[in-house]
Amino acid sequence: MYYDWKPYVSIAQRRRNAMREMEKLRKKGHHASPVVIEGRTIASTFWGKSWCTNLERYSDYANRLPRGRSYVRNGSVVDLDVRAGEVTALVSGSELYTVRVTVSRVPKARWSAICGDCAGAIDSLVELLQGRFSKGVMDRICQEEKGLFPSPKEIEFDCSCPDWASMCKHVAATLYGIGARLDQKPELLFVLRKVDEKAIIAQAGKGMPLTKKAPASDKLLDDGALSELFGIEIDGAAASEIQTRAPAAKRTKPSDGRRSRTRKGARSRSKARQR
Repeated sequence: MYYDWKPYVSIAQRRRNAMREMEKLRKKGHHASPVVIEGRTIASTFWGKSWCTNLERYSDYANRLPRGRSYVRNGSVVDLDVRAGEVTALVSGSELYTVRVTVSRVPKARWSAICGDCAGAIDSLVELLQGRFSKGVMDRICQEEKGLFPSPKEIEFDCSCPDWASMCKHVAATLYGIGARLDQKPELLFVLRKVDEKAIIAQAGKGMPLTKKAPASDKLLDDGALSELFGIEIDGAAASEIQTRAPAAKRTKPSDGRRSRTRKGARSRSKARQR
């Protein structure tokens, strides 16, 4: 069986062709979101690098990924959109190809296990999204087949190119493009796997005190201060209590003219006593 392979198109020509096609789409109201790689490093954050590492550790993908790395580095992924359970992309080749990657939802039992195992080890959503947690948590989230990242059986590909392989270079470029996008928006991984990242934080707070140590009494704001600070009104009972507890008002300093008259009067009284 013979395949009618299209002639080689240089990178520069591919970019020109892609820009021409993207301009047509822009005029129709489509706003592109290209994957831009600076240098040769595709991903530099925990989530981006972990996604790419997950792809490369499965033998199913090993011999199909190198061309994808080249494509994403040279700017061939001219549009990439990550949504719940699906990624769509436009990749520039000998022409502009449409790629669709479908990723299944994380099984409920697996997600519950991840949240439970990480409970108490992640303090905040910011810490989670920035990947600033212990190696134990990292290992658990990235655990093969049991972590958050998908296995080959949880991903399906489709590309409009004539390549017979299920993962062509355009699909591979899209998968690496996802890793690069997670560098910028790590929350998209949770969107893609159809889970709520806040669940890990909520699980972490169960059974734990709201604060580890009560603040010192002199660092507490009274209700009057809170009312003044936030511009809110407090009910009558609370207001009476605030007035009862309120410290005496500080004596204000008189104006310069008043201080001058007071000092002059004091000197007059002193001279009278001396006489």
